[in-house]
Amino acid sequence: MQTIGLIGGMSWESTAVYYRRLNEQIRTRLGGLHSADILMRSIDFDAIVSLQKQGHWDEACQILADIARVLEQGGASCLLICTNTMHKLADEVQQAVSIPLLHIADVTAEAVKAEGLRRPLLLATRYTMEQDFYVERLRERFGLDPVIPDADGRTVIHDIIFDELCQGIVSDASRNLYLGVIGQGKAEGADCVILGCTEIGLLIGPEHIDLPVFDSTLLHADAAIEFSMAKLAPRPRAA
Repeated sequence: MQTIGLIGGMSWESTAVYYRRLNEQIRTRLGGLHSADILMRSIDFDAIVSLQKQGHWDEACQILADIARVLEQGGASCLLICTNTMHKLADEVQQAVSIPLLHIADVTAEAVKAEGLRRPLLLATRYTMEQDFYVERLRERFGLDPVIPDADGRTVIHDIIFDELCQGIVSDASRNLYLGVIGQGKAEGADCVILGCTEIGLLIGPEHIDLPVFDSTLLHADAAIEFSMAKLAPRPRAA
């Protein structure tokens, strides 16, 4: 089993989901007392949010790149940035290390395409919904035609992420607001929903939505398991 490197803490609420998912998947596959081989650095999210708000992405990139190098030096065989938004810096972080960085948008888009779907409604932070680093990747690399909520919808989605979900607050009222945005997206032709922020799965899931749902957090963690397990050498057969 290869070591999975996690750049976490953004927020720790969703990093905890990564940790649980990785270990559950290993236990399911290997049984017994097996658990995932993980190397994680969890950082102070408040400092990152401050840099995001000020547009100081270069400084944030330096922080993530430094962490990536430390994880590689510590023995990680792959890296996950445990947040969608900070994949704005994924290419630069990848350049800082020689081990692969598994891109959350790629594994999510691949899952959408595998189901024969094309028009996912993207629910995410304002940065992810409005900037090109994520939406254009879905379009150009995977031929998807993402549906983006209108200005009011984007505000609702973004504010609930930072003001509630990242702080461990999950409310029925906010779930209903999200479902309203999803209903509007469906009316505009969305054929599925991408939970494109790693905290959104804390609030809504397939049981709440009458469209196929793709939880980027779970898909990202599962991709790391596939990478880790693919490196396992087959056991020799008995003579």
